[in-house]
Amino acid sequence: MTVVVKARTDLVVPASVRRRAGIKTGDKLEFMVSGGVIHIVPKVSLAAQDLTAAQKRAVDRDLAKGLKDVALGRMSGPFENHREFIESLHQEAAKLSARRKARAVR
Repeated sequence: MTVVVKARTDLVVPASVRRRAGIKTGDKLEFMVSGGVIHIVPKVSLAAQDLTAAQKRAVDRDLAKGLKDVALGRMSGPFENHREFIESLHQEAAKLSARRKARAVR
């Protein structure tokens, strides 16, 4: 679809294009320009008002669990690079394996 840009009005995205892109009234859009091409990207937010009651409870539960882990020192990182992160994963996997073996012996 072609639209004529006029000097005194904002650029208009035709309704048929908005429908096909899934853009609805009230959606926030980000405009980015790269090499003379305009990219229009929806700004997706996980605002609390967008969540159902069950989703809010799940988020609150997971946040509480994460904060408890931090308070108890059950966290790792930050890592300088991906190799440090992968090494940490291997160490944790070895610990889990050793615990499972110890439980199986009992």
